Amino acid sequence: MKKLILLVVVLGLAGAAWWYRGKLKPATADTALSALPTLATAIQTNINFAVNAAGEITPAEQVSVRPEINGRIETLPVDLGDDVKKGELLFKLDDKELRKDFDSINVAVERARLQLEKSQRDYQRAQELLQEKLISQEMYDDAKTTFELAQNSLESAQASLAKVQEQLTKTEVRAPFDCTVLTRPVSIGQAVSGSGGFNSGTEVLTIADLNNLVINAHVNQADVPRLKVSQEVEIAVEAVAGLSVTGVVERIAPQATFKNNLKGFAARILLQNPDRRVRPGMTANVKIPVDSAANVVAVPVVAVFTEKNEETGERERFVYVKAGEMYERRLITLGVSDNFLAEIQAGLKPGDVVALQMPDEKLVRKNETAKAASPGGQTGASTAVPTATRNA
Repeated sequence: MKKLILLVVVLGLAGAAWWYRGKLKPATADTALSALPTLATAIQTNINFAVNAAGEITPAEQVSVRPEINGRIETLPVDLGDDVKKGELLFKLDDKELRKDFDSINVAVERARLQLEKSQRDYQRAQELLQEKLISQEMYDDAKTTFELAQNSLESAQASLAKVQEQLTKTEVRAPFDCTVLTRPVSIGQAVSGSGGFNSGTEVLTIADLNNLVINAHVNQADVPRLKVSQEVEIAVEAVAGLSVTGVVERIAPQATFKNNLKGFAARILLQNPDRRVRPGMTANVKIPVDSAANVVAVPVVAVFTEKNEETGERERFVYVKAGEMYERRLITLGVSDNFLAEIQAGLKPGDVVALQMPDEKLVRKNETAKAASPGGQTGASTAVPTATRNA
């Protein structure tokens, strides 16, 4: 009997679960679409159309500091983040061996000079004796050769001395401009190679001028025609909340490149009076104003439709205005548009309700007398406006 009762309970629970599951059917695509708004009201507002691009902040001047000669780091007075003035010492190589070479070669130069003076006196004396025919031509030639060899020896020693002197000047490396130390991969006592070597030398420091920062942005090819050099832009730095700075478009690449599978043009933007909290490597969002309109009538861009006039061959812009249970197809004149709103210069007034989707033809009546716009009236914003066929 207990088994029978247990079986009835299990069957009852299974039936209840099946009934409840049927009541909670997942929403279909049609159900989701029906939840989207189909109407919008024309409003009075401001429209600011801008091109947006992201880029990385980098110094306008950044230098990898490497020694010109081989050596060992003796002095390294700077570290990460230090601000260094132009001409101040960045690092110094141990110059003990070079100074020993300098002293040794200097002695050799002095010896060569004395030998030259002696050989010059002997040569002049040989000239006098040859004229008096007191010595042979061979003895005269030997004196001349000795003099010329002494000249060569002095010149060679002086060249060696000059080379060591130049190397001594390269043991100290100073800041070429006011800068900040970004990296310091070596320490005191470490041996480094000169930039004239096989591997282009050891990087001791990386320095940059943080008073002049730039943004290297990649601008979509569709937006590049709207940009121009010296144009002022707005910049938001992601890492510094609430910070907004201005910049100037410094240059635009003449040739397109691919970045993240997007074809565009490299643009270099110079930051004006950068905040000290802004540092190289941070990501910046650049907003480049293109056009604007204040206190205008506007509707969502998806409410504007395009159709070719069969008689004139020109494109017409129109909206569907709600009139009771019907819709009125009304021609409009477009102004400035952004990614969301389109300015209606003529054809609508604030409070008019327009359709966001093309209504059923049975519910549309054409208003032939309300042609507020010339058939071809459109602006550069028209590219953001959907066509009638796309919204059908």
